[in-house]
Amino acid sequence: MTARCLHGSGADGTIVGLHPTRKIMPKYFYLLAAGLLLGGCAASPLLAPPAAERSDPHSFANTDAWQVEHLSLDLRVDFDARALDGSATLELRPIDGGSEHLVLDTRDLWIGRVEVGNADGWQDTAFALGASDGFMGQPLRIRLVDGAERVRIHYRTQPQASGLQWLTPAQTTDGKHPFLYSQSQAIHARSWIPLQDTPQVRLTYDARIRTPEGLLAVMSAENEIGTERDGEYRFEMPQPIPAYLIALAVGDLRFQAMSERTGIYAEPSVVEAAAAEFDDTEAMMVATERLYGPYRWGRYDLLILPPSFPYGGMENPRLTFASPTVIAGDKSLVSLVAHELAHSWSGNLVTNATWDDFWLNEGFTNHLTFRIMEEVFGEERGLMERHIGYANLLKAFELLEDPRDHTLAPYMADTDPDEGVTSVPYNRGALFLYNLQHRFGEARFDAFLRDWFDAHAFESVRTHAFVEFLREHLYEAEGVDWPYDWVHAWIHAPELPAAHAVPRSGRFAEIDARMTAWLAGGPVDDLGHRDWSSREWEHFFNTVPTPLDAERMAQLDRSFGLSDSDNRYIAARWFELAVASDYEPAWPAVRDYLLSIGRMKLINPIYRELAKTEAGLEKARQVFAEARAGYHPIASNAIAAMLESAP
Repeated sequence: MTARCLHGSGADGTIVGLHPTRKIMPKYFYLLAAGLLLGGCAASPLLAPPAAERSDPHSFANTDAWQVEHLSLDLRVDFDARALDGSATLELRPIDGGSEHLVLDTRDLWIGRVEVGNADGWQDTAFALGASDGFMGQPLRIRLVDGAERVRIHYRTQPQASGLQWLTPAQTTDGKHPFLYSQSQAIHARSWIPLQDTPQVRLTYDARIRTPEGLLAVMSAENEIGTERDGEYRFEMPQPIPAYLIALAVGDLRFQAMSERTGIYAEPSVVEAAAAEFDDTEAMMVATERLYGPYRWGRYDLLILPPSFPYGGMENPRLTFASPTVIAGDKSLVSLVAHELAHSWSGNLVTNATWDDFWLNEGFTNHLTFRIMEEVFGEERGLMERHIGYANLLKAFELLEDPRDHTLAPYMADTDPDEGVTSVPYNRGALFLYNLQHRFGEARFDAFLRDWFDAHAFESVRTHAFVEFLREHLYEAEGVDWPYDWVHAWIHAPELPAAHAVPRSGRFAEIDARMTAWLAGGPVDDLGHRDWSSREWEHFFNTVPTPLDAERMAQLDRSFGLSDSDNRYIAARWFELAVASDYEPAWPAVRDYLLSIGRMKLINPIYRELAKTEAGLEKARQVFAEARAGYHPIASNAIAAMLESAP
């Protein structure tokens, strides 16, 4: 990977920078010609060492020489150009004396000018972007001066920024105003901010965001409730967070409080239903604090995004981003809120230091989610959630062909970390912790996890740090022999340890009995669907024979109206079964569903089933061509790759 010193030249001989409206003036040409830029470009110096030699293989940043401690953003939101335009100021801390250069992560950013600051003030400085390296983007190398304390980068995002989605009014819920939201995890922050895009580095930030008047901007920071909609908003995040938790949304948003420290932001037509659906959030917070220590982030609010949001939720601190697909009307999917809230301890407070350690975020959070559900809604509800997680883990093992993807600590140096977002780190990690709880008892293990969060608050950690903490603070503290082979198998072996506890739900056992009777010829009405929650339907779809014959498919559809279900979660599982069973009467509803939402967990399995047959693949390609513009880039890229690789 070589530095590109000249990004193109204009007709007058000036060097054209990466900003579309600015030129680097001739004096910088002489710096280039003199070989002063970055120590001379003629030799095409490497901007970053190979991935295997970096402490975080998914970042170009030279964090061994400099770490960013604070970020100040000053950005204008331009819906017409689908771009953010302004500056990012980074306050630096030298490591081991620093170095003459600062290396940052970028992807698809237009860089116009860079300044470096010290005690004497600001001055322009030389910079260069390395060649594009696929999903990694481009390293930005900045020449520093003696006593450097900060740099300011003037830049503009591009419409294809992977971390931003720009929605037209027609793509929103209410259809009246445009909408913007960010999705920075895992390494998409670099597509809208030049920074050290690695979870190893934690920073505080402040921001000034300028928007069209009438639209509200919110961020993963302190949001002023009731602020005037004057087109200029200021934010501050006083707690240090990794870059992937920096988040921004702009739209026609309203706020409704649920308690003194919780509330809902959403489009006007959604806010009331969302507040009613999630009004147990305060009870969840109280339960989690009782188990794992104080909530350390001030407020906890939720932002309900338009249906294109690719995830169920994103744990941006102080302001969880959530999909409207979790508004079921019966609170049956509020475990999503419990999950994102739990991230306030596992993930946000104590963070995976690299994406190889993703299970430290998600496996812990799934375990905490199940404990929260048990505490707020009862033991059986928690067992149902654990049971579903175990079933999804076994399904993931079947789908993932590479045994290394079955482990908790895969080596992902040459892999896009988005590809590591399977259910394995979530559910295998939670099952590991469940087995530890089974061994030591619920109360003792809860106390151990609280000690873990307290000891590593606002830190980024590796898997080996948890293993050592587990050995010292649980096994040795309790006088129990350290089971090295067993622990090693949980983390590194593709197979689950031979002896492990499996969560079982009594309610699901009843459903299994009813399903067996129906499959043996009993009446479909005896399934008892009128009492079933979304989780009970999910268990049914997980265990019913697939494919199912046309007569029984028609029975289910006629009796329960599954093709017309308003519950997006139940509909997704039904449509997956309908495609696998070649149940053609459901296709119009399947098509409408794929056109209406972008949550990957709900639509990707349907596309995957369609892609298994030639006729289905043609249907998938046709509907994807129509739906693609409304999907988030993360979802769009994943589905495109899936369909392109189909036989």
